[in-house]
Amino acid sequence: MANRQATGYILLFATAICIVCGILVSSFAVSLEPLQDENAALDKQKRVLEAVGLLQPGERVTPEEVAERFEPIKPVIIDLATGEAQADADTATFDQQRRARNPSTSVELPKNRASVKRLPDQALLYEMRGDDGELEMVVLPIEGLGLWGTLYGFLALDADTTTVRGITYYTHKETPGLGGEVDNPRWKARWPGRRAFDEDGEFQLAVIKGQAGGAAEDPFRVDGLSGATITSNGVTNMLDFWLGERGFEAYLARIRGEAN
Repeated sequence: MANRQATGYILLFATAICIVCGILVSSFAVSLEPLQDENAALDKQKRVLEAVGLLQPGERVTPEEVAERFEPIKPVIIDLATGEAQADADTATFDQQRRARNPSTSVELPKNRASVKRLPDQALLYEMRGDDGELEMVVLPIEGLGLWGTLYGFLALDADTTTVRGITYYTHKETPGLGGEVDNPRWKARWPGRRAFDEDGEFQLAVIKGQAGGAAEDPFRVDGLSGATITSNGVTNMLDFWLGERGFEAYLARIRGEAN
């Protein structure tokens, strides 16, 4: 009978336990991956619905209700350089972050205030249309560096491509109670009615230090996040980037042209 106190036996037993546990963990991870992907996609849909005002923050809805409310919203993949829709692209499998990491489908950017390191050639956005087919809103993916990491979210603009309808974030690493207040419904409620561009088409929207006025009298400014200046600046920088030349400028210009 083996001596259970022997060093070799203990090492062998520990190794066997590690192998078995590793196999079990790997098996669970693989089997749960489709469910995790499905939940991530559902969460993104909820965030888009929040941005356009079809879902209230914290509202409990079933996947079926999410799908029903999402019916007027169409995912669209565009070429960032031209703003043109890519009709042959598969929106169901499109992964913008993975595309940005791939050197064959992205370009490395010079240093910028949003700290976006690589820009994909294509992006997935959402268009909300009425029963008559008229464009009502566009929902743009936005990302940029905060204090502790990259924030990922959505910005909804009116069909005029300048009036904000909503903003929301689905992934970030900001400090709860400080930069994490980007998730606070009270702060997000201050965005509708703000304007991204002035009459000359220049980007003006900024999260300021302190309090801003109402959307009517102070359309280009939003209250800062108390104690989170770096996160507040990060929000301003990412909006400036994604609404600018490297981001969705070509797409927004095309939308304006179609409206005239």
